[in-house]
Amino acid sequence: MKSAVPPTSAHARLGSRAPADQAEGLRQMFATRSLRFIPVMVNRAAGCGGLVLERLCTAYATMGLRVLVVDASDQARPPHELAEFDLSEGMEVLSSHVSYMPARGLPLRYVDARGHCGSLLDALADAAPKCDVVLVHASAGELVRLFAQRGRGHDLRPLVFTNDLADGLKEAYAGIKVFSARAAWMIYELIVCAPPISRQARTVARRLAECSDTFLGVAQRDWQELDLLAPPESDVPGGLMQMASELLRHALPVQLGDAAFEHLISPGAALPARRAPAIN
Repeated sequence: MKSAVPPTSAHARLGSRAPADQAEGLRQMFATRSLRFIPVMVNRAAGCGGLVLERLCTAYATMGLRVLVVDASDQARPPHELAEFDLSEGMEVLSSHVSYMPARGLPLRYVDARGHCGSLLDALADAAPKCDVVLVHASAGELVRLFAQRGRGHDLRPLVFTNDLADGLKEAYAGIKVFSARAAWMIYELIVCAPPISRQARTVARRLAECSDTFLGVAQRDWQELDLLAPPESDVPGGLMQMASELLRHALPVQLGDAAFEHLISPGAALPARRAPAIN
């Protein structure tokens, strides 16, 4: 007597019953699919937000991951008018691994009676189901409104960046103070943007760590220096790759809802960039 043929991996995932239609098959396949959201604090005084986001995108693309940058900074463009009806229409495809969404003012459109905007994260996940990582670039206050409630009980780790000057250091510290007071986030990662000849980068990182620990009880887990003069096509340094992995490990997972499958089976796609994104 012949032994039964073991099911294929696809059948094993989908179960013995064949899906009734494409939509049901996608629901079964993506039942546990989730996106990872990483909060990146805006630092207007530093002026290197675009470089930080670009290097992070390159790091995750190197890992084979697809990234969406949601730029809710004051210097970003407002969302495209069609994004009010479908967030995916406001997403601009920059490459095979990176998409960008201008989102100035968007979080407040999702604010609830308690001042939280976490429902925007669900909406973004459903609108970009093919992405793996979402970098949310926003002020410290908006990041708290977006992540604090959803991140309770989760070891969320925001990314803070600064330059090697006093104004950037002050703004970074002010943001960390907001994180600790309003969201009880007691650990962060730091990037210091500086030219290779800078003698202040290490000093800035040390002073920020000391002040955060002494006055706020907040720990700086690690810091990396980012070369302001490195060409965009250069490889991401190993230290920054490790930091990107650590951020991903502590990112907030958001599981896809039913609305995501409408985008997966839709013939439409995110609109191409109409003009160069302003990531600052």
